[in-house]
Amino acid sequence: MSNVVPVDLAIRAIQSGNRLYLHSVAAAPQTLIAELVRQAPRLRDVEIVHLHTEGPAPYAAPEYAENFRVNCLFIGGNMRKAVQEGRADYTPVFLSEIPHLFRDRILDIDVALIHVSPPDHHGFCSLGVTVEAAHEALHSARVVIAQVNPRMPRTHGDALIHKDKLTYMVEVDEPIFTVEPPVLGEVETAIGRHVAELVDNGATLQMGIGAIPDAVLHQLYGHKDLGIHTEMFSDGLIDLVERGVVTGACKTIHPHKVVATFVMGTQRVYDFVHDNPMVAMLDVAYVNNPTVIQRNPKMTAINSALEVDLSGQVCADSLGTAPYSGVGGQVDFMRGSALSPGGKPIIALPSRTSKGLARIAPTLKPGAGVVTSRAHVHYIVTEYGVAYLHGASLRERARRLIAIAHPDDREMLERSARDLWKLTV
Repeated sequence: MSNVVPVDLAIRAIQSGNRLYLHSVAAAPQTLIAELVRQAPRLRDVEIVHLHTEGPAPYAAPEYAENFRVNCLFIGGNMRKAVQEGRADYTPVFLSEIPHLFRDRILDIDVALIHVSPPDHHGFCSLGVTVEAAHEALHSARVVIAQVNPRMPRTHGDALIHKDKLTYMVEVDEPIFTVEPPVLGEVETAIGRHVAELVDNGATLQMGIGAIPDAVLHQLYGHKDLGIHTEMFSDGLIDLVERGVVTGACKTIHPHKVVATFVMGTQRVYDFVHDNPMVAMLDVAYVNNPTVIQRNPKMTAINSALEVDLSGQVCADSLGTAPYSGVGGQVDFMRGSALSPGGKPIIALPSRTSKGLARIAPTLKPGAGVVTSRAHVHYIVTEYGVAYLHGASLRERARRLIAIAHPDDREMLERSARDLWKLTV
């Protein structure tokens, strides 16, 4: 491989004022990141663009403020403090539209730092566990620097990239970041049970990672012929495939295939996707396109939220004015599933935070971002039941949401519905 170079030489291609794309989620290229930070003294005003990444983000430390500026298209836990303190930026954008930002030069990428599997005998590497916007970023970038890792799973679909497209290749051997399955409590289990009752046999599912999606998956063992078309999946899906619950037989597009754009979980899920022809890892501009999503019948999208107000507005990316996560693919799938024949867009959340604060609130916190509008929302689920809001008036929405709020919050919500909304519930 003639373009294999030491990591310090590869990172030397980055110059002050460049905009970098950083491969996201579990594919964050830690060897390249470490060398980038080591070379920080020679760099100024380098913009780093990425979605949520796993692992450390040393470039966001205060001492590198003059060297690097991070622009988060989705905020992970390793960037939350930097964004909230003003040392990094957050750009709200639908996940499906991020590749267009690169293609249309709205965010003109100079250098892409990616993480791939070794080339096969045809010369093709794989983006492995994360395709999302990396597929477009590396095609749009002027320079592509790849860390080549034998531990990166080899996945199919849009994940494949020929080695000739890579300007520099840096050979590494490092583990892929793993995330352990969450412990399910009574609240998550109850929510999972309510959501599972909404899932029809033959439905195609979109779900995320965390306790609530896992709780839903654990309640689906008795279902038949489910399909998967999702931006991401984790370990909870594997049992459904092995039990024959997920077959994809009823899907209109990509039948019998599990379609995703990234995966994150334990080594078990990475082993599952490795060289698995059942799994199609595709560009997020396609996976999350609502016109694509709606083509599968009974599309059932399961997403979460930080807060929902009595009119049905859903806040999922901020705590008041403080950015917390991102817009992500929630609206992409909420709209796509709503347009699918028999589709069901679902927002599932606990009725209260871990600190005992109401998640169903009279109004959103001042400055909170509305991710899913009250016109988009259909189903809201808590551990206390299901509220169907589509086609319901403001008065009826308030009544239905109060019924699934925490019992200790209901009197306050009823009073607020009268005082703030001039509604009689």
